[in-house]
Amino acid sequence: MGTRHGERWAQSGAGEGARLQLVEEGCRLQWELWEVLSPTGSHKCAGTDKMNLLGFMADQNEEMSDTSESPEPLSLPDASAEKATQGSDTDLEVKDPGKAFAGVTGAELYLEACRLLEVVPVSHFTQNLAKPCINLSHHGLGPRGVKAIAIALVSNATVTRLELEDNCILAEGAICIAEMLRENCSLQELNISNNHLGTEGAEAIASLLLDNASYLYALQLSGNNFGEEAVSCLAEALMGNYQVKKLDLSHNEFSEKGGRLLGQMLASNTALEILDLSWNHLKRKGTAALGTGLRGNGALKILNLSWNSIGNEGAQALGEALKVNSTLVHLDISNNQINNEGAKKLCRGLEVNGKLEVLKMANNPLTVEGATALVISVRKNPSSMMAEINISNVLVNENFIKLLDFVCQTRPELDVIYGEVEGCISKIPKQHPNSMKLIQKYLNEHNLRLWDFFQKIDKDGNMKIPVTAFRRAMLQQSSIPLDRVQIRELVHKLDRNRTGIVDYSHLKEQKPAQKPVEGEMKEEEKEDK
Repeated sequence: MGTRHGERWAQSGAGEGARLQLVEEGCRLQWELWEVLSPTGSHKCAGTDKMNLLGFMADQNEEMSDTSESPEPLSLPDASAEKATQGSDTDLEVKDPGKAFAGVTGAELYLEACRLLEVVPVSHFTQNLAKPCINLSHHGLGPRGVKAIAIALVSNATVTRLELEDNCILAEGAICIAEMLRENCSLQELNISNNHLGTEGAEAIASLLLDNASYLYALQLSGNNFGEEAVSCLAEALMGNYQVKKLDLSHNEFSEKGGRLLGQMLASNTALEILDLSWNHLKRKGTAALGTGLRGNGALKILNLSWNSIGNEGAQALGEALKVNSTLVHLDISNNQINNEGAKKLCRGLEVNGKLEVLKMANNPLTVEGATALVISVRKNPSSMMAEINISNVLVNENFIKLLDFVCQTRPELDVIYGEVEGCISKIPKQHPNSMKLIQKYLNEHNLRLWDFFQKIDKDGNMKIPVTAFRRAMLQQSSIPLDRVQIRELVHKLDRNRTGIVDYSHLKEQKPAQKPVEGEMKEEEKEDK
């Protein structure tokens, strides 16, 4: 993999040491800018051609102004020149271009790179170079545009998150980004989804991951036309990678072979905590191999396998993995052609698993029979941590509702999201009073703040209540009678971003006389309408 990657760079004329071509180009630009700004005579003489290249104002060097007639496409601010001049009283040669770059801004370096590469600069990039996040998604950058950005980021120490989705950077752009990341020490989150990277781009990223040569912990590679060859090099690299914790490989074309390779990777990887493999055509055999890898994995917490046609065979493999896996807390197998038989096979793992908290199975061909099996598996397992089961398309009946109510008496944190109730479709739906209005009424009657109410159910006292604990506390408290549906709506309002945490710290300074919730009630009323 690494050899082929090197050969491509050698063939493009990079020669020996081509892996650092981008870094050298960035450092060269940094060095040229420093030499132009240097106040010493020898540097000015040595930098005559560089001055013409960079197009500086002639009055920066009167001695050269008479002989230089080149155009001036870029002028550095006087302040930058003054900074470079201050404290420079020797003519010593600077051996570290990185240190020399201290007097040159990243924006100046980027503009010069754009001029040399003949691309139009993106003002949003220069304006945000000092901020932790830069979003350049959908900017039509192309390979050369992203190369200029990569050159400017080689020595950048402020940007920690970079969004480059949908820019058609191709494999060439991926290679530039990968080589920049080998030198950059601040970037931690990168999104290069939907950029047509292909196999060659995957190899460049894989080489970076294999060497653990960056500080990235979150990487999005969705929709990049990665096939079996691409997943082969990525899986190999991830086996030994200990940096990346969040990885999005969705909307690619891994197929069943890719599933086998990724299963082997999961058995060895000790770092990945979040993995998205949705829309990858893994199917039954590929998911079966993934299940085998999950058995020995001790790191993965969130796994998305939706839209992979895993069927009952895949559900069975995941059920077997859940019997022994002790780290996975969130599993999404929505839209996967799993029927009642497959659900029952999955339940064999749920009956003994003591870690899984969220199971998403929406839009599978389940009936009330499969839904009942899922709830019974939770009831049978005294160590179950299950907090949410999403089967939102399933039509249930009154017997299922009674079973769920019974189970929730001992498992109040459990929330099962189902479809309609059989026999009730033609009836007038049961009306549930607005939960926030009920809470407001209680607070007004007892002259309390919302803060006071939450503090009573916050056992840890840290002003952040996990949703599962909040749901349990709301069902068990007797001050305000709320059913499961009302509590679900309340949780959705208090945790709008689905973080899994109800944070009420912002209510600390409010007083009863201010009636803090009244404004919120009006807002909720608008939303209900």
